[in-house]
Amino acid sequence: MTEPTRYADRPEWSDVLPVEQYENANPLAPIFYTNEYKDATNYFRGIIKTGEKSQRVLELTEHIIRLNPAHYTAWQYRYETLLAIDSNLEDELQLMDELAITHLKTYQVWHHRRLLMLKIRKPAAELVFIAKTFKVDAKNYHTWSYRQWLLAYFNDDELWGGELDFVEDLLYADIRNNSAWHHRFFTVFQSGVHDGEENRERVLKRELIYVKQSISLVPNNASAWNYIRGILEHHSIPYSRVTTFVQPYTLSMDEQTADLVDLDNPPPSKGAHLPCAFAIEFFADIYEAEGGDSMLKATELWKSLGNEYDIARKKYWEHRIREGLRAIQT
Repeated sequence: MTEPTRYADRPEWSDVLPVEQYENANPLAPIFYTNEYKDATNYFRGIIKTGEKSQRVLELTEHIIRLNPAHYTAWQYRYETLLAIDSNLEDELQLMDELAITHLKTYQVWHHRRLLMLKIRKPAAELVFIAKTFKVDAKNYHTWSYRQWLLAYFNDDELWGGELDFVEDLLYADIRNNSAWHHRFFTVFQSGVHDGEENRERVLKRELIYVKQSISLVPNNASAWNYIRGILEHHSIPYSRVTTFVQPYTLSMDEQTADLVDLDNPPPSKGAHLPCAFAIEFFADIYEAEGGDSMLKATELWKSLGNEYDIARKKYWEHRIREGLRAIQT
């Protein structure tokens, strides 16, 4: 004999008085829940009213979460129940592995893991698990946020130790993965692992070489251009410091010169789509920072972006031109 699906038909739940969701007589936007969901949540509200925390509450909340993984009250009550009955939190984490992969984009899944990890305090295995989820979606905001929280909260040198290799593998698989670029910056410049003036200089040089080589291979990659900006701003270095590198990317392939190979400033790869709008924008920002007569050069570059190289943002470039001209006149 199969067990009844509805809690209303289960003898072991007969002691619970279900509480239906309150709605006005004529709600403006009624939500048409399934009968299964209504039944489960009615009994959940009944449980909350009595304050029961037991193994069957865990079963009920799991049922509701599988029906609606964004039900934050079910998640919170489940966590309180786990603590109240002294449940094995590592077993709970294994159960969450399945739900996390199934519902990667649901914030509550990752918040629950964070609460569990505050008690379990074994973050290394979590980094391995997250790496598996990236095979499903390597750009999910909640997953990246959780990984960075783990690293920052536990702040262990061994945890940080493998992050650079990890993120390089992701960028090798997809050089345009903006989330991976952001995590590289987080790992390199916000981990505190490379403190010390000598180390900072060495890391700065390494990262500039890395991002320049990336741009050389794929010039029209917004993430890499944002990264080089981030490096310079983090170290309070003016954009003009990399003028020699940027300048060739503002030219067409026919305008490239056959100079000697400069390892510090790799040229655009053969077949690159040039001029690169990101390089032109970068050069305009250099002129804008110089001010004075250089502002006119910046406005000319913004005009070229709005009229030819970045027409999709034409209104934005027109705004930059107006602001630039206003700055000259004042």
